[in-house]
This record gives sequence, structure tokens and C-alpha cells, in this order.
Amino acid sequence: MPPHTRENGHCITPQIAVVVVPLPAQGHLNQLLHLSRILSSAAISIHYVGAATHLRQAKLRLHGWDNPSSTIHFHELPTPPFPNPTPNPHAPNKFPSHLLPSFSAATHLRQPVHSFLTQLSPKFKRLVVIFDSLMSYVVQDIDSIPNAEAYCFRCISAFTVLSFYWDAAGRPAPPPAIMTKIPPLAGIFPPEFSEFTNLNRSCRKISSADLYNSSREIEGLYLDFMETVKTTGTDKIFAIGPLNPISLQSKIRHEYLDWLDAQDHDSVILVSFGTTTSFQTEQIRDLALGLERSEVKFIWVLREADKGDIFGGGARAPELPEGFEERVRERGVVVREWAAQVEILGHPATGGFMSHCGWNSCMESISNGVPMAAWPMHSDQPTNAFLVAEVLGIAVRVVDWVYRNEVVAAERVEAAVRRLMMAEEGGEMRRRAKELGASLSRDGEMDSFITHITR
Repeated sequence: MPPHTRENGHCITPQIAVVVVPLPAQGHLNQLLHLSRILSSAAISIHYVGAATHLRQAKLRLHGWDNPSSTIHFHELPTPPFPNPTPNPHAPNKFPSHLLPSFSAATHLRQPVHSFLTQLSPKFKRLVVIFDSLMSYVVQDIDSIPNAEAYCFRCISAFTVLSFYWDAAGRPAPPPAIMTKIPPLAGIFPPEFSEFTNLNRSCRKISSADLYNSSREIEGLYLDFMETVKTTGTDKIFAIGPLNPISLQSKIRHEYLDWLDAQDHDSVILVSFGTTTSFQTEQIRDLALGLERSEVKFIWVLREADKGDIFGGGARAPELPEGFEERVRERGVVVREWAAQVEILGHPATGGFMSHCGWNSCMESISNGVPMAAWPMHSDQPTNAFLVAEVLGIAVRVVDWVYRNEVVAAERVEAAVRRLMMAEEGGEMRRRAKELGASLSRDGEMDSFITHITR
């Protein structure tokens, strides 16, 4: 076998191939595609697998990088058709239960993924499989491939992973004392999600290492603790974040970036709640009124939550109060399509971020030195909000988790925006966020991980 070969015009090493197996949800697809993009720049053959609709989604929404298709191999694998219900803004739990049919369909990737790995294996000295922790069921047969090794990618923060394990163990007193102050985690997942998580947990084997989109500067205490006590079954952890691009390379220019160019530094707050949040009309109204009364400049990304297949038909268009956009047109922009969040957060005019605190959003905000207004909805978001607000000190809270089922009044929205963007308290958080962002570098542990898998 020659020492090097070429793929799509790029010189690569034939000794190793990396196969990436993401969960079909945007926050998971995105992180693993960012990781794939970084690894591909290290002359490694990268293979990103999944159902056709989810590969199309991942590529369409990648931002901050140039098109990945020339350096990453995308493999469409078969999954059965699945129901594609619309989000329910009135559901008793804000978790996106409407995505569960697509998650269930993804479990049928087990046989196609194993067949693909078996076919790829003879072509390389080593086959590295990086799988989402919620796709453990799909890769459970990897032990049958002698030159394959698996790495579990955890799309949530180390702080949250540790809190989940600690909560499940009955909350014994752990060394990181701050964890005793985490609010009860009841209500973060609906019962119907348990079947899916239990299926994956029952198939989870000890991987060669756990990978986190994080850094020691942010979560060193919790990463060290998990390594010491083998919380997840392994004592080898690579904190390889931030995975989002730090210096933007995209050549696409969006209109709202032109608007940002005309604003003062740190004067605009980005308002965005990710791809899984579906607000009631009453909440949209109060959020709009709070932003209007705050007199702070804003970009508000107002979209319905994703469906399991984002290309499968129309979606509800959230309604704004009558006349709102006209009244705020001099100082506010409402974006109703997919927005390049990384590019907005990286713009010097952006000085704050009102967010659901998904881990993608947290890392993008931290790496760009932007403080947050934390408004968690479900899953890992409440513990992420606790981390950025109470541990890192770079966020104000819009609402406490205990009030998650109530409509957040316009007065509370206004107060949170003003605290973050106009008060001395927010200025101090902005200073800390910029210092923390400036301290981040993925080079150390990313380089160590690359050295490890190419050994």
C-alpha cells in the first residue's frame, strides 16, 4: 500500500479511515460535521453516514466553513420511512417528542452501518468509528471488525454528563461542590424518550475514549473528575472543542450581516432558541414586547422547530404582534429562515445572546466571547444554563427552571435584556466572556486525539 494517495485532489494517508455516525438531530449532526471538517484537514479519510434526508440537512446548514463535499465522503444508508409530525407548541413538555419517529428509524442503521464498516475495513490499517452516544445501538457490532476501534462522542457538556450520572446515583456528595446546587432535573425529558435512551444505554460498551466538544478552560474540573472515577466507563477523555469555526471561512454573505456592519460594537443582542423550540403564540407576543420595550438592538431568529425530515412539507409560521416589525424596524431584524448563528456571534456588533442554552449555542457563544441570557427549555439545557450562569459567570437568567411551564412575561424579558446589554453587571459578564473566549484553543487535545488515532 503506498504511503499516500489522493481523494478529490487532496493528499491523504491510507492507513486510517474515520467513520462518523451522528444522531439525526441538528445539534448532533452539526457538531459531528464540524469535527469531520477538522479531521479532514489533517489528511484523514472521513466518511459521514446517515439517511439521505439528514445528510442533506447537515450539508445545507453547515456554516462558517466552505463546502465540505470535496473533503468528506457522505454515504446515504437506508432507513425505513417514518412519520413526520409537526411540532406541538402546546405540549406539556418542551422536549421535541415529534422527532422520536426519526430517531426510531435511525436505529435501523445498525445493519447498513455494519455492512459499510465491513466493506471499508480491508482498505485501511485502522478503522476509527466516532459515534454519537445516542447511536450506541447502531454501532454495537463493531467488535466483530478486528481493525476497528470506537470513540463515543458526547454532544452535551461534561458538566451535564456528570450531573446526569450523579442525579441517577441519588446525588451523593461529589468532590465538585457546586453540583449540589444544581436544581432538580425533573421535567427535562418526557417518559417516551426513556425507551430510546434505555435502548442505547443497554448497548453501550466501553469505547476507546470519550470525546467532548469542550475544553479544559471551561470544564477542566469536571473532565478531570470523570477521568478519575471512570464515570462513563472510561478514563480517557479528549476535550477537542470548540468544534465550531473560530475564524470564519464561508464566502456566503447574508443581508443581516450587512445590517450588523452598521451597528456599534457590542450593541446588538442575538435572540435564538435553536432547532427544537416551539413557542406558543402568547409567549412569542411577550417576547416581542419585551424586546421592543428594552430599546436594545436585536436580531431575532424566529422559526418553527425542526421536523424529523425538514424537507417534508411546510411548517407553522410563528405570528408576531400586529405592527411589531414596523415599530422596531430601525433597531431590530427578524430572521425567519435558517440563520448563520456562528457568523452573527462572531460579528463585533453582537454583544449578547438570548438562548435556550443548547451546547452548540453555548460553545459558539463562549468561543466568540459573547455573554448570554439563559432561557433553557429541555434536556441538557437547564444544566448548561446553570454552568454558564452560576459557574462561569457569563450569563443572566431570563427565568428559573422551576417556572418553565409558565409564559415568561414581557417585563421579565425586558429586564433580562437590559441587565445583559445595558447594566454594569452585563458589562462585567461581557468582559469575562471575552477573556474566556480568548483563552480557548482546540489545538492541544485535538492534536493529541489525531496523534492517538493515527499512531
